[in-house]
Amino acid sequence: MSVTTPLNDEMLRHRLDAALAQVNGVLLGKPRQVKLAFACLLAGGHLLLEDVPGVGKTTLAHALAVTFGLDFQRIQFTSDLLPSDIIGVSVYERETGEFRFHPGPIFTSLLLADEINRATPKSQSALLEAMAEDQVTVDGTTHALPKPFFVVATQNPLDLAGTFPLPDSQLDRFMLRLSLDYPDPQAERALLIGEDRRDMMGHLTPRLDTASIAALHAAVPGITASGRLLDYLQALLGASRKHNDVRVGLSPRAGLALLAAARSWALLSGRDYVIPEDVQAVFVPAAAHRLVSARGGHRDAIARAILADTPVP
Repeated sequence: MSVTTPLNDEMLRHRLDAALAQVNGVLLGKPRQVKLAFACLLAGGHLLLEDVPGVGKTTLAHALAVTFGLDFQRIQFTSDLLPSDIIGVSVYERETGEFRFHPGPIFTSLLLADEINRATPKSQSALLEAMAEDQVTVDGTTHALPKPFFVVATQNPLDLAGTFPLPDSQLDRFMLRLSLDYPDPQAERALLIGEDRRDMMGHLTPRLDTASIAALHAAVPGITASGRLLDYLQALLGASRKHNDVRVGLSPRAGLALLAAARSWALLSGRDYVIPEDVQAVFVPAAAHRLVSARGGHRDAIARAILADTPVP
């Protein structure tokens, strides 16, 4: 499929614009975060939403599921959640004398892992193979997950009670990590006087389907990234590994995620080539959660410093 098809196909472009507008109509005053969420999912990545309760994390995840027209399941992560509650379990059937696998809620196209850091590390790790390989293994048997398969996870800040930090290996599986922050006064006033968000969810309709998502997925890897653009991306990766406040910098896999997100951002911006501004737009969401601080510094601040200190070639 030609890389320019989604850009030149007026119907698909219209549907994509309508999808963005629909989600922005629910999550008021957050167009950048909504566009980043779209960039993540269209690039085939998984999304982590981290913020205090009540700012719209779950609302965004629900709106994405409906707007993308995908099968949807939600798992509320709690301290007593078991891996089998996520993946499924094999049950012995007396009639056949065999074990039969009963799939869990992970067998869906868009999985909302709500408050993922309230579950124990053992349950968190149940998602690792699924996010990395699009499959799960139970009792030695591998089961493929639906295509597409997205995880949209929400988590509360680690200083809130009852939270367990995600290990670095798990964080690395999320292409982007977003923080919604509090709404600006104008958006908050619109929320206060407008329709209840739960009622609005009932009026949302699918704006994309699996065929259009597949076309967009196929287009993203072909978005042109010039040699000089790759020089810039490599300079950012190198700077993260040499920064005084960083103990472990960005890996090659992080570089691939950064490039995929930048390509997807370019596609959403109506271009078939990547410019430095695309990399800059996605750098902090793609890089900050992958950095390991050497001195306990805030990862977002370190990522912003790396971005500011690295010149565009």
